[in-house]
Amino acid sequence: ILGEDRTYVPSSFFEEQLTAFEVWLSHGCEERSPPEQLPIVLQVLLSQAHRLRALDLLGRFLDLGPWAVNLALSVGIFPYVLKLLQSSARELRPLLVFIWAKILAVDSSCQQDLVRDQSHKYFLTVLQDPAMLPQHKTWAVFVLSSVVQGYKQGQDEAVAGNLISICLNEMEEADPVFRQWLAICLGTLWDKHEEARLRATRCNAPESLEALLVDPAPEVRAAAVYALGTFINSCSERTEHANTLDQNIATRLLQKMLEDGSPLVRKELVVTMQYVVNSFPNNFMSLMRAIAEEDESASAGTGSTMLGKASSMTRVSSEDKLSRQMMKQRRSVAGGPPSLSGSVTELNRMGDSSILTTPKRGRKSVIGLAGVGTQHHVASLASLASMACYGPGVTSKFKPFYLRVVGGLMVLERDPDSEVGTMARQVLDTIYNKMVVAERDRKGSGVFRSLSQAELHSVSAPGSPAKPSFLLGESPPGHNTTLPASLSKSVTGGQHSLTLPSDLASRPAQAWMARSSVSDIAEDGKEQAVRTTFLAWSAKHFSSKLMKLGEDMVDMESEEYWAKQWLYERNEKIKQRATAERNSMEEGSGRLDVQLGVVKIGQAPSVLAYSPYTSSLAVATRDSILLVRDKEVSTSWGNGNSRVSQISSLEFCNSHERGLLVAGSDDGCVRVWRGWEDTPHLVTGWSLLPELVPQSLAGSRVSHGLQLAWSQTGQMLVGAGDAKTVRLWDCSAEVRLGDLPTQSDSCVTALDMDKGVLAASFGDGQIKLFDYRAPPTSARIMAFREHKQMVLSLKMQENGKLVSGCTDGVVKVWDIRKQSSMSTLETNQPAVSLDIHQSAPVFAVWTSTQNISLHSLYEGKVLNQIRYHEGLLGNRLGPVNCLRFHPTLVQLAAGSTDCHVSRYSYRRY
Repeated sequence: ILGEDRTYVPSSFFEEQLTAFEVWLSHGCEERSPPEQLPIVLQVLLSQAHRLRALDLLGRFLDLGPWAVNLALSVGIFPYVLKLLQSSARELRPLLVFIWAKILAVDSSCQQDLVRDQSHKYFLTVLQDPAMLPQHKTWAVFVLSSVVQGYKQGQDEAVAGNLISICLNEMEEADPVFRQWLAICLGTLWDKHEEARLRATRCNAPESLEALLVDPAPEVRAAAVYALGTFINSCSERTEHANTLDQNIATRLLQKMLEDGSPLVRKELVVTMQYVVNSFPNNFMSLMRAIAEEDESASAGTGSTMLGKASSMTRVSSEDKLSRQMMKQRRSVAGGPPSLSGSVTELNRMGDSSILTTPKRGRKSVIGLAGVGTQHHVASLASLASMACYGPGVTSKFKPFYLRVVGGLMVLERDPDSEVGTMARQVLDTIYNKMVVAERDRKGSGVFRSLSQAELHSVSAPGSPAKPSFLLGESPPGHNTTLPASLSKSVTGGQHSLTLPSDLASRPAQAWMARSSVSDIAEDGKEQAVRTTFLAWSAKHFSSKLMKLGEDMVDMESEEYWAKQWLYERNEKIKQRATAERNSMEEGSGRLDVQLGVVKIGQAPSVLAYSPYTSSLAVATRDSILLVRDKEVSTSWGNGNSRVSQISSLEFCNSHERGLLVAGSDDGCVRVWRGWEDTPHLVTGWSLLPELVPQSLAGSRVSHGLQLAWSQTGQMLVGAGDAKTVRLWDCSAEVRLGDLPTQSDSCVTALDMDKGVLAASFGDGQIKLFDYRAPPTSARIMAFREHKQMVLSLKMQENGKLVSGCTDGVVKVWDIRKQSSMSTLETNQPAVSLDIHQSAPVFAVWTSTQNISLHSLYEGKVLNQIRYHEGLLGNRLGPVNCLRFHPTLVQLAAGSTDCHVSRYSYRRY
């Protein structure tokens, strides 16, 4: 070249190899043979001219999945990308943090190499770079959280690099995934690291994290609870300041998160409460001893102490506790003291007072307020949260903090999500079993000393943890017995149970000692702790496909696309058919009298609900749900209620596609089911109105349980019952939007909503309209008081029309803009059950004349009556206790107390 003075032309070999690799990426997948160019791409990283393109292609390859990461590691990618972290080129930063996030999502063992070479400082620089996008910073903070997770040297280096201050300064970012990983990074950084906890305390980190507890993203709230939990667990030496700080954090967590709608958040709350219990073991064991004494005394009917026979005590579950208290209340004098109701949040505002001081009239069975020296009698989840269901022997001897923690765990023990309930039950059983072992050890050594009041209120260093007692062959109390696969090993640990059998005292001592491991409980000084898979679940985000630029377009040839198109076309045909049926009913050329079928079920139906765009009928009995299709029951499953509660409402959501079925129980809990057409499984569950008392425990108090209404456009669920508020719930964020005061002493019997207006009917005949977009104090916009008896059905129809019907057989049509009704229709018979069609001018009523009577909404005249099942030897209809119209078509379903469900359809004549 020099001799002939020719221009140097670089070889095109590397460019051609990169192009070939790019072609492979455009069609590559796990099933194809690995790309031959991958080792060459690693060599290209050494060339500055092609480095940027090579990193981009390498990142796209790693984005294909964990298999691609493992393949790249097997050909030796690690030393190349580790060396590149020493580069100061800013254009390489997004690609390098992406590649390292992909590597650490699959193989976290690289953390030691990063810390040894001080390469973690590269990601600290990226996190502080204002030019980086939030997505790039998310990758960087994930890498840093992987570096410090369970690695003491990594935690030391991160604390020295001011990672805590850097993360706190980024908390205001709008990206929810970034906020989630900032909280997770902080939680892993100070986990069991005293110096990091002290640095975080000086930086007011707990206050910054508490601001995330109201975040609209459930994952961010769960991450904040996780971080606050590890903060509490990181204290190795208990001081007055540390105790006060941790107790304040735990109290605020219970106030804000106990009613959270996401099971993800509540699982982290259980783990955090476990850390709190482990921080103050002696105090919680003493409280559990007092609870066991009261429960045992109540069951035995005597006030004898149980300390002398601790080995025979069994822990009473929260569900049994409420049932016992209500049975005791029913046996008490009829003219008992008044009572009050309030949410968990309101009860937590009591401060240090253990006596409720604002009784409300006429609510005998919700929360009973006893006088001085007597017990509280309550039966709602809210009473468990405040421990108001226990007497002064428990509530007056302990600080409110300890009562709130145990009360919160008791509420979580009855959680609608079975995994949350099982975790909370294990924490309570662990406290109880440790208390039993401590009592036995005191008796065995001949030394017995109860904790004094001064000790309970003083600073206490955590005692050496004890291993909980296990008895083989026993089952946990209650009905929730399942754990996720990832938890089952860590929770059970090879033992079968945490529960002491109730007949322990009656067994021979030798047999009891042979079956238990109590004698070996403190040998290793460790206990099985409840854990979640939240970190691993969150990290899966980075092992999935992240480069989706230009891939958001809908694949119009995919099976999913055509399935949705079929559903939309089917729904449109159903709407057209419904319009024709309504027009025919208005003209008087059709009637609803064709029986589609009769189905015999195992229990009497209590609630019915039609799927809006099919003829499928959901039937709820006391504790199970059945799907009736054609002339048979196609699917049935248990709802998972507690023994004292029953299903009181059903609603279909997202029905324009594969919809969800929402089941509301009279204890205030809501469960959401997917796949109800063939293989139902629980999507989520939460306590919507914890102050509700189940109907079986309500005594003489009239209650319709939990009533629900669903807004498809706003993704909002509304719930009400025998409570002072109507609760609005944002289902997309899984948070409470607010409470609308009912200003009524009667229970809510029906709800309906349309275009920003919510209508609620009450047991005393009132109907109230709310604008739920307005502030709660000014949300009520109208009240109708023309009905004299309980309203059974309420429907908001088009053009601002409202239709209601009550138990005296009177149906009224209202214009929501006017104070008085437009028309009044008399059936002249008391109504046992009544329903109004959502859009057609017809209503149905079961009267004392033992027939279903269908009436026109225009003149009130009887269109037809149904007395018998169809057929030559058709039996007479049994007493009907529930009626439900199809929300779109002109169809009617009736459930009778003789366990029959019959369906009727429209016909033109």
